[in-house]
Amino acid sequence: MGEWWRGAAVYQIYPRSFQDGNGDGIGDLPGITARLEYVASLGVDAVWLSPIFVSPMDDMGYDVSDYTDVDPLFGTLADADALIARAHALGLKVILDQVLNHTAAVHPWFVESRASRDNARADWFVWADAAPDGTPPNNWWSNFGGSAWEWEPRRQQYYLHNFLVSQPDLNFHTRDVQDALLETMRFWLDRGVDGFRLDTVNFYFHDAALRSNPPEPDAAGRHLINPYAAQRHLHDKTRPENLGFLERLRALCEEYDDRVLIGEVGDEGRSIETMAAYTSGRTRLHMAYSFELLDARFSAAHIRHAVEDFFAAAPDGWPSWSFSNHDVTRHATRWREHAGGDERAIAAQCVALLASLEGSIGLYQGEELGLGESELDFHELTDPPAIRFWPDWHGRDGCRTPMVWDDSPHGGFSETTPWLPVKAPQRERNVASQDGRQGSTLERYREVLAFRRGSAVLKHGRTRFVDVAEPVLAFVREHEGEALVCAFNLSGRSLTLGTDLAGRLVGPSAGASLGTGELALGPNGVAFIAPEGFAGTPAFSVR
Repeated sequence: MGEWWRGAAVYQIYPRSFQDGNGDGIGDLPGITARLEYVASLGVDAVWLSPIFVSPMDDMGYDVSDYTDVDPLFGTLADADALIARAHALGLKVILDQVLNHTAAVHPWFVESRASRDNARADWFVWADAAPDGTPPNNWWSNFGGSAWEWEPRRQQYYLHNFLVSQPDLNFHTRDVQDALLETMRFWLDRGVDGFRLDTVNFYFHDAALRSNPPEPDAAGRHLINPYAAQRHLHDKTRPENLGFLERLRALCEEYDDRVLIGEVGDEGRSIETMAAYTSGRTRLHMAYSFELLDARFSAAHIRHAVEDFFAAAPDGWPSWSFSNHDVTRHATRWREHAGGDERAIAAQCVALLASLEGSIGLYQGEELGLGESELDFHELTDPPAIRFWPDWHGRDGCRTPMVWDDSPHGGFSETTPWLPVKAPQRERNVASQDGRQGSTLERYREVLAFRRGSAVLKHGRTRFVDVAEPVLAFVREHEGEALVCAFNLSGRSLTLGTDLAGRLVGPSAGASLGTGELALGPNGVAFIAPEGFAGTPAFSVR
């Protein structure tokens, strides 16, 4: 099954919030395993599990204290093995979230490293002397607020943390660190996992000279929730040394059959360029995604630029596109203004748009139900940066609330009070109420994913965009002599387009009609057109 990942659809599961199997209000591995048949029924190719490793849970598992065991909250290694076996039996690949940039402060490696300057792991983390006046060694900021440096009295030095104070950064300039991390990944590869999603993949290396970052000119005069955005992050991440380690990661995966590496690139202003560099050729990552399509921008020009810029920079690279994940406001809420406030309408359109993009695609649990962002009160929050920056930023808890399976008090997620509340607007869109119901968002997802899965053009075809005015996005996908024209009305009003294209609507087209010289697109309409006698680029004009 070589290169199964090209054009694949990957379904992200947030383990704390998918299914509670033991009644403690927190999702777990047995709960996920019990629901895998549902995941398979969507027509996806793989599941990505957010971290399941042992952790103090300061950052909900993205602070690892043991890379080779399962946190008791989620179950046991035997439960992980059972999940992998069941997924494979259902034809699903399993991708684990691997957090390599930093550990938890309670990880034995850091406990040893912080104890003195001369122990065996003294240089496994990023340590630096204070400036002469006792302040941090440079101006680097943490993503989660405040300085990226924390004082350690035992060593009389600062350590680097790009995120929480309790998430110290590993020192990738130390070869032993790289070797140790690779061995933790081998542990899981030997257990049968099919690959890794690499958290903050461009953060691994820092500038060894610890040079301060220059200011970000675009930040001048802006309202900043976190001054992190006031810097151009030239020295604290996306360092050229990173490419060598990515090649070591790829070499490890090449020792096994059909394994995949997906990188998360957080690189303001350079994300598409970095995605391209990290996936170019066949010796680095298999694919990468960024936050380009995970923010508030929703226009034909923005989407076109993201795709065109990627393939212009890396014709042999491979992207992964997604509209939602565990770190951002759900796109049904984020973009609903482009559908007259109708979250289900934007969800129904966006799955067709996502499935049409060249690359692989990622879906986040619950988006197939048209779930919007949960509105939480301050006392319900668990996300550290949300608590720190409230009320200017409400954080990530709103997209992490439990999956809703039925209309029972906790949505079928648990029989007891869950770790985050299930609100009525989410519960109303539960699986049971949509399963098998024609016209539901869930069935729309299944229809679109089946269409994509059966289309070599959508999974492997190249893209040629059509010049047309906003709010219309149109492009041609082509593969081995077959073509498919895709057109989307990215607005909540009806549009009529003049066109020279002849053909017929196919697949999951919705709110569209094609006549002689005319394509009508209703609010958030979608048209997949099999052209007749087609050669070249069709013309569209908004009337």
